[in-house]
Amino acid sequence: MMEEFRKKDLICGLAGYFYGMNHSSRLLQEAVEAFSTLPGIGRKTALRLALHLLKQDAEQVDHLGDAIKRFRRDIRFCQTCFNLADGPQCAICADTHRNRKTICVVESVRDVMAIEETQQYRGLYHVLGGVINPLDGIGPEQLHIDSLVGRIRSDQPEEIIMAISPTIEGETTIYYISRLMRDLPVRISTIARGVAFGGELEYADEITLGRSIMSRIPYATNPD
Repeated sequence: MMEEFRKKDLICGLAGYFYGMNHSSRLLQEAVEAFSTLPGIGRKTALRLALHLLKQDAEQVDHLGDAIKRFRRDIRFCQTCFNLADGPQCAICADTHRNRKTICVVESVRDVMAIEETQQYRGLYHVLGGVINPLDGIGPEQLHIDSLVGRIRSDQPEEIIMAISPTIEGETTIYYISRLMRDLPVRISTIARGVAFGGELEYADEITLGRSIMSRIPYATNPD
């Protein structure tokens, strides 16, 4: 009987360690709680990160802390496109080699990073800061739409590329912006939307498949 109780105590103790994370050190507990507030970081991962820092030199840990503090304190949004910037303008807007005849409109800074990773686009950007979503209380006035229209009037680009997620909210945002620009001398385009490479048609939703058919492109073969 006593052996059974000891086993139960051991199991409860392990459960408390792995799930409750009740540590002997208050400082460790605070570090774990701080890390676990980050997105995608559970308490077990937070514990591994905290213990990892204990293995590092004090200078390395100080450098990490200073970098985070400087980032949070000094990071800005570009006055032109609302991308992340170290100064009044981001590196993309300040780059004189970028094509200033095209502006790619995106929802967030992460979208800018994703497109830049492709190395297929050399124009400028405009970050809206989200999409129109009345259910969440997000209207046009909460987004950087007026500044986009102002940019188009002043800079007179030739094309506006709508690189916005293909959702109901995204389509509503595209339609709203397009209506605002209907009298401006600028071409409006959207990114191609279709079946993902490696996907199967039977698993594609009807909207995506329908757009793929309607937005079909010529198939070019190499000449003999």
